[in-house]
Amino acid sequence: MESSVPFGMDINQSIAEEHFYFEHSTDGFGIAMATLYLVVCIVGLAGNSLVIIAILKLDRMSSSTTVYIFNLALADGLFMVGLPFIASQNFQNQWVFGDTACKAVMVLDGINQFTSIFCLTVMSIDRYMALAEPLRFTRWRTPCFAKIISAFLWLFSLLTILPMALHFSADRGLCMPDFVSDDWWLGVLSYTFVVGFALPFMIMTLSYVATLMTLRSRRRSTMPNHEGQRLEKQVTKMVVAVVVVFGMCWLPFYTLNFCSLYQSGLELTFARTFEFVVLLSYSWSCANPILYACLSDSFRKHFRTLLCPVAKASTGLQCNTGRFDLSGTSVRDVTILS
Repeated sequence: MESSVPFGMDINQSIAEEHFYFEHSTDGFGIAMATLYLVVCIVGLAGNSLVIIAILKLDRMSSSTTVYIFNLALADGLFMVGLPFIASQNFQNQWVFGDTACKAVMVLDGINQFTSIFCLTVMSIDRYMALAEPLRFTRWRTPCFAKIISAFLWLFSLLTILPMALHFSADRGLCMPDFVSDDWWLGVLSYTFVVGFALPFMIMTLSYVATLMTLRSRRRSTMPNHEGQRLEKQVTKMVVAVVVVFGMCWLPFYTLNFCSLYQSGLELTFARTFEFVVLLSYSWSCANPILYACLSDSFRKHFRTLLCPVAKASTGLQCNTGRFDLSGTSVRDVTILS
């Protein structure tokens, strides 16, 4: 199972040891969870691959926004690669891929998870700069600078998780960390919660609130009332969707990890709930491309451009497509593409 360390299957030692005493998960719940894991993996890979192709083929990372979205989609897509390994362990109650694969999956899982969250956080700041004072922050919002920031985020994610990921081993039949002490485990939980959830959540919330306040102020002073209200409503939906989905996918995950500290023994209900919230945390990587498709006119047009040849071949319909810019030149695209 994935655990409080945001890169995979670590739960406390008593849970790992008693996990062997449960019957093989071939009951209805086990089959249902295996199916859900497969669905999340396929949707996540397909959706994020579509985002990556759309950016490379139709936009070519012409703005800081699409550079961050590209790296976000890349991290989310790679995050899905570790899901079949975790699903296999959950379904079989054992790790069958060896100790080296255990460490490798945990490292890759952690890098991609942290990078995904960090990219989304930086994007919230980038969106605020684009709307608040675009001329002042122009030099900080070039594609070149965004690529440097993105490279730093990947490196920072590696340095953040590497010491913890190397504690993982498959010596006891499960890919799990070698526990040093209870204090060490509490420190890992607290550290990953702050770095992987609390700080990003706070920064995203503050950035989007500032964005909304700036938009409302500009509507009152410069925009026509009807257009301003429509734009503010759309941006509000985007802000609520991004923040709420992020919180719903990750808060239960961290909450149960802290609750595991007070578990003297493993109860079946707790174990199954834990397995579900792990899946919920992975579903975050599926949510991002769906949010793009639902909340961004530019991405909807890009997706339509990419998918139209397939639909045209199968249905014989004519497609109205064209080239669309993701560079965020209008206030609407600048705010919606977040």
